[in-house]
This record gives sequence, C-alpha cells and structure tokens, in this order.
Amino acid sequence: MKKLLSANQAIAWAAYRAGCRVAAAYPGTPSTEIMEHIAEFAGAINCEWSVNEKVAMEIGIGASLAGTRALVAMKHVGLNVAMDPLMTFTYIGAIGGMVIINADDPSLHSSQNEQDNRSLAKFAKCLLFEPADSQEAYDMVCAGFELSEKYQVPVIVRTTTRTAHTSTVVDIGSGERSETPVIPYVKNAQRNVAVPAHGRLMRFAVEKRSQALRALTEESPFNRADSGTGDIGFVASGVAYQYVKEVFPTAPVFKVGLSYPPPLEKIRAFAAGVQRLVVIEESDPVLAEQIRAAGIPVVEPKTELHMMELDPVRLGALRAELLGTPPPPTAQPETGLPVRPPVLCSGCSHRGAFHILAKLKATVCGDIGCYTLGSAPPLSAMDTCVCMGAAIGTAIGMRKAGLPNQRIAAVMGDSTFFHSGMTGLLDVAYNNIPITVMVFDNRITAMTGHQENPGSGHTLLGVESPAVNIADIARTFGIQRVHEVEPYDLANLEKVFKECLDCGEPAVVVVRGPCVLHVKWAGKYINTVDEVKCTACGSCFRIGCPTIVRGAPKDANGRLFKAKIDPQFCTGCNLCAQVCKFGAISPVK
Repeated sequence: MKKLLSANQAIAWAAYRAGCRVAAAYPGTPSTEIMEHIAEFAGAINCEWSVNEKVAMEIGIGASLAGTRALVAMKHVGLNVAMDPLMTFTYIGAIGGMVIINADDPSLHSSQNEQDNRSLAKFAKCLLFEPADSQEAYDMVCAGFELSEKYQVPVIVRTTTRTAHTSTVVDIGSGERSETPVIPYVKNAQRNVAVPAHGRLMRFAVEKRSQALRALTEESPFNRADSGTGDIGFVASGVAYQYVKEVFPTAPVFKVGLSYPPPLEKIRAFAAGVQRLVVIEESDPVLAEQIRAAGIPVVEPKTELHMMELDPVRLGALRAELLGTPPPPTAQPETGLPVRPPVLCSGCSHRGAFHILAKLKATVCGDIGCYTLGSAPPLSAMDTCVCMGAAIGTAIGMRKAGLPNQRIAAVMGDSTFFHSGMTGLLDVAYNNIPITVMVFDNRITAMTGHQENPGSGHTLLGVESPAVNIADIARTFGIQRVHEVEPYDLANLEKVFKECLDCGEPAVVVVRGPCVLHVKWAGKYINTVDEVKCTACGSCFRIGCPTIVRGAPKDANGRLFKAKIDPQFCTGCNLCAQVCKFGAISPVK
C-alpha cells in the first residue's frame, strides 16, 4: 500500500504499524502534526498532549520500562526541556522500544533559536536517525523500535522543517498493525533505580553498549555510498542529501542515515576513492568534526553552509566554487513582492493588553507564543523573550537587579503557564517578589494550531476534562492580589494594570478572552470610520490592527492618511473606537 504522506504523517503511520502503544508530545512547529495524526490511531495507541516535553519524555520512559513500545515527539527546543530525564534514561536503558522524534528548525521559521540537536544525541549516547524523505522517516521509526529493544537504547529520529512538512510517496506495506508482544515487567532496582551506586555500573554498561552501536552503524543499510563520477565526494545526511543530489547529480555521495554513532570506517573507505571530501550539513558541522577527528581529511569550503537552512541556490554557490560551473537550473523565488510582517490577528484578545502596557511604559518580560508579536511595532510593548516559562524568572531577575523602572510585568499565555510558568509563579509567591504576572488566557494553544491544553476543558481526543482555572492556581500559591479581566475594555485594563504594577507586591492578572480564530468569533457589529471626523492623528494605527488601513490622505502631499477599516476582517472588538479621541470610529451592524 502506497500513500502520499508528509514525514510527520509517515511517523504516525510507522508508530501504528510498528506496534507502538503509548505516545506523548507537546505541540511545537514543525513537530505538531505527528501527535495529531497519531490520534487517528487512538484505538491502538494511548496518546496525549502532555503539559510539557519533560512530562512527555517521562511518560515514554515509564511505558518503555513497562515493556511497551513508546514514542514521544517535540521540536528542538522542547528536547532541551526533556533532557533531564533522557540523560538518566540513557543509563537505565529501554525495555520496550523508545523512539524520540526531534524536529529541528533550521532558519528559525517558527522558533527563537537555531540549534542542531545531533549534538544532543552524541551527548546522550543515543542512536540517531536522520531521514531525507517521508519513506525514510517511516522506515527509520520502524527500525528505531527494533533497535531500541535490541540494544536497550533510546533512539532519536531527527527531522527538520523541510522533511517534516514535505510529502513524498511512502510504501507502508499491508497497512496492518504489528501487535508486538509486551515485554513482561520485572522488578529490578539495580537496573532501573539510578542512585549513585547503581549509576556507576550503568556508566560502564553504556560504554559497552556504545561499542556495539559503533559496530551496528558500520553495517546499517541506512548508511550507503552512491556511486558517481568526478574527484569530489560528498557526505550528507537528512535533507542535505537531497540538495546535494539536485545540485551535484553525477557526483559520488555517501548518504548518512544512521548518523550517531557515525559510520567512520565506511566513510574512510569512501574517502579513499575520491581526491577531495566535502561534508554538507545544515546548522552545525557535527559530522564534519567527527570525521576530521577520525583522521579523515575534509575540505573546508569558502562558501558558508553552516548557518540557516540549505537550499539549491546556496549549494549552487558551492558548485561554482568547487567546479567553476553553474548549477542546474532551479526555480527562483519571486522578487519585488510586498513584505507582510507577522502581526496579531484582527480582534486578537492580546492587542488591548499590550497597548496599555506600552502606554504605562512597563518593562515587559515576555515568552514565546502568539503574544511575542507584542514586541513588534507599532505596539513595541515587550522587552524580552528567552524560552517557554522564562518570562517570570527574567522579571524576578530584573527586579532583584534593581531595574530603575518599578513597573515590571511578566507576560505569558495559558498553555505556557501550564507548561513551565507555574514554577516561576510559585517562586514569586515564596520569595514575595513585587512583580506583576500577566497570563493572556485565550483557552487554547493557539500559535501551533489550536491544540487543547489543561485550561481548554478537552484532551487531545476531545474528551472532556477539568478546565483548570489560572486565577485559582495563583490564589492557591498564596498570591493575594489576583484579578481576572476581559481583554476589550481598555479603561478597565489600564486601571487594573496600573494598580498591580504600582502596588509593590506580587500580583497576577489573568486576561481572559478566547482566540478569535479558534472560536471563529465575530461580533454583532463591525467598526467604521467617519471620514469627516477623522483627523489622521494616527492613534488607531498604533494599536497594530491589520484591519485598519490607509484611506484618503489628509493633505495634498499625501503624507498623513486617514484611517479606513476593512469590513471583511473587522471582528468588532471596538479597541479602535476606544483609542480614537475624536469619535470618528463607531460600530455598525
């Protein structure tokens, strides 16, 4: 049976076909769709959105130790969160097959950093697969379960944005599920309890296992040499292999599919057959450094390849350097197109809060999510963004450092609060830190596509669950000053924000308003501009609503524009009417 599948879909099919029984993930582009597709096999796979990646990893570990096959999925920064349990689990070792999907994001399409998690696979002494297309993603996940059980090792399958979202034809065999038997659980403290006395023995066992894995990778069919002509040979893994084959179609290429441990002896033999060896890889020179360390000479091109995502155009520059010939013709991106910067959606429940924070000149420690767009002009209301949950800790640090601005706010969304914000808030309460924590609660994990979370009242499978109330959590932690406000009343927002920011004690403000895209909400009214009353003062433009566009110029030179509201996109949130000082904006049915 053959299907056209993205790598994310292929991974879900592989989990089903390989007999995976437990799956857990936290949503994050480009890995989100994996769990959404695994949910289609919910009758066979017990799956969930976990509150964060660390919990997802621990669920997978527990399932593996119970003797069943488990899969966990996360984006690259999510693996940072999950490294604590992984680094000890690699000592303990898998029982049921344990596959970890790690989706890296070269060029930061939807991330706050670009990191190459192949280095983390080396750090954790795991097996690492790098699929180049959807078929390989399917095959490598299936193989990963087998090898994980055989060698008692967690297996990482590293995708990237390009492989995760590109669709290719995948042969899934009969499509029938392989019901692998559960390995009976045996109580064994020396094996499974990682206290120092046991951990020392585990350390030696890990090194012995690593020797076996090095032998395995030399024999793996996922590592192969493609014959070709010319005196330059290439080593490539993942999607970089596809680019090499496109730009250097006749060159000999060594394709690395099982990339940690790297197949150094196979590569040595391949290198002996060419005059120059060039390693092509995205992000960091992980393979190149290990190949050089093995004493195999590697050419260092002048063309910079190790930052941002590769593409045929960049490899074309390398071709010109190495061969002095132009690359094969490739499709070129369109030029001269208008720039469309990211912006909060029309009617977004976050917009009013950021407008008031900017008006109050607060220092705003932010987080990663839709609301990070509050840092962009014209709102320009956010000062920092580090990682999920960091807003509160960063704000605490600024307060302790004696920041002159006494108005310090920490802003995060509801899903981020559940993910890793609660511990920061507990620190605020415990140490009585006078900052204001603001949770923009739109009742969904919006940025990655409206996944459920503990505040939405439903699980991954749509089953009703308790809708956790963030204000109640804050009160339980001992925060005395807790407010719940609605997002479209600017006067009340300003009153509550000012009171909390100036009170000199811990405060929490929950700004509750559903994501307008998720609920497909539109008000009974839309707003319109009276062109006669409009003075082109620009106040409405400063709230950053994409529905407000330039209308007729105020003067003959066309330097100042009156506002105009596009009726196709207006949701009737009425923020623009509240900031207009001249009564030029009003609602109409």
